Amino acid sequence: MRYFQLLIVLLVLLMVSCEMEELPKSEVSKDPVFNTEAGLELYSNSFYNVLPSAQDIYLGDDMSDYIASNSIDQFLTSSYGPNQASGWSWSELRNINFFIANCNDEAVDLAVREHYLGLARFFRAFFYFEKVKRFGDVPWIGRVPSIDDTDLLYAERDSRTLVMDSVLADIDYACEHISTDSDASGSTVTQWVAYALKSRICLFEGTFRKYHDELGLQATSEFWLQEAVASAKEIMDNSSYSLNTSGDADMSYRNLFISNKPVTEEVLLAVVMSQELGILHAANWKYTSPTYGVKSSLTRTFVNTYLTLDGTPFTSETGYETMAFAEEVKERDLRLKQTIRLGDYKRIHGGQEIPAPPTFGYVLTGYQPIKWVLDDTYYDLRDYNDNSVAVFRFAEVLLNYAEAKAELGALTNEDWAATIGALRARAGITGGLDQLPDQVDSYFQTNYYPDINDPVILEIRRERGVELVMEGFRFADLIRWKRGELMKINWRGFYVPALDIPMDLNEDGIDDVIFVNQVPNPLPDVSYEFVQVSETINGEPNPQRLTNGTSGELTWLDNIPRVWTDRNYYYPIPEEDVLMNPNLNQNPGWE
Repeated sequence: MRYFQLLIVLLVLLMVSCEMEELPKSEVSKDPVFNTEAGLELYSNSFYNVLPSAQDIYLGDDMSDYIASNSIDQFLTSSYGPNQASGWSWSELRNINFFIANCNDEAVDLAVREHYLGLARFFRAFFYFEKVKRFGDVPWIGRVPSIDDTDLLYAERDSRTLVMDSVLADIDYACEHISTDSDASGSTVTQWVAYALKSRICLFEGTFRKYHDELGLQATSEFWLQEAVASAKEIMDNSSYSLNTSGDADMSYRNLFISNKPVTEEVLLAVVMSQELGILHAANWKYTSPTYGVKSSLTRTFVNTYLTLDGTPFTSETGYETMAFAEEVKERDLRLKQTIRLGDYKRIHGGQEIPAPPTFGYVLTGYQPIKWVLDDTYYDLRDYNDNSVAVFRFAEVLLNYAEAKAELGALTNEDWAATIGALRARAGITGGLDQLPDQVDSYFQTNYYPDINDPVILEIRRERGVELVMEGFRFADLIRWKRGELMKINWRGFYVPALDIPMDLNEDGIDDVIFVNQVPNPLPDVSYEFVQVSETINGEPNPQRLTNGTSGELTWLDNIPRVWTDRNYYYPIPEEDVLMNPNLNQNPGWE
């Protein structure tokens, strides 16, 4: 069977190539693929390359405001330009369009063909959505270009309105015609995944048009937000998905990210791993290696936004500014301890559980991620991870629904309880679950969204950040809210009360780290790490400092300026593509 499948895949690739090069049709027949349901199914498997990889998701927020890393992304420096740009690739679209153009053989039942056309149009909608997020206006290509099809080869960019209306038509067709409504493996696109994608697309587009008034499309934002509400509500009312609340409340959230099989109670679609097939990823390696990863670390400004268990802002507590790590993480939203290393976190080494406080060999701020990390150190050595990686979760659907309704000014107490309240209840929060908030959290507003005065929208944005952190949503959220300026925010770590005093981060009676102006040589035989926070090291500026010199919050890379202007709301088109197509205008500011 494997040989037959391989033969069909090779035949498909040859067929597409021949079609593009206009070779004689007799050389390759489309019949083995397009005149049987099995052929359509096999071809449709190639569409999944459009989806993000596991690494795209679990490292997706490395480009965000609330993740510090070992370097500043080049996109945020003055040295970035069209020469460094990428992403203007259309091969996956050609593959999808070829299928759509040829899925018309009446030997296959009409309903079956429509199902697979629905899948193809789902992936075309996904493909174009990603292109619009990255580049703004792009050419809409709805057919397979031939080798001399100059209209398409030298196409101008179409308007955002035309492209996004076409995307909406595609995803609507997918929602209506994909016949699969369940998948025990959590690895294939179903009708509900299509509705989830629609809610994601429509929320993005509705809020983008609302907050980017320079487009002149604000009058159309309400339509897109209503579509987001309707598609999310369809899943909430008619599917079997719900929030995973099984097991210990200290693990019900994290289990979604470390489980080998997708937790299909909540996960609609995942990238599934297999030890047997050697399909694995490298989350442990990325997050626990001092050299292979980028030392992704949450920032204190963001960690401060996690509520206390009674539902009140942590930053309302007296003295939060100078609270040490071991104290500030207590009695907080349970997602915090399931996202970063806290006091009771342990790893497994050689079959034995060992305490595992944050370690500065791997973390820059003290807030060390564990969301995607398997606890056994075996997985740290290279790409050994076999935990599945969610692409769509019911939690996102709830957030999409709540935000879209709030932006429309229509969110009710009942809606709040079913969405934000439900998410917070899973996280152990007890207060504010049934009533819309009526007080603005000044810390959150000032640090993140000073132009937003609606406490409901502010709290939904807080919840979105906390629930979806490290799942690759954040940069796109900042773009659509027109808050790209947050990409310039200084990266801050936990508070250090004084130099030369060892700190016990997990309160197990063993000191873990000491901050000093000079690391002793030779190192003494002690349990703790030394972190040097002097102004310079060997004559070079030290990227790791304290805000007050001898005390204060940790800082990281404050010495490197970051750039953000309006041009950064879109990536530039790669220079070689602009040169190849004289009708392709560069994005403003990147000329």
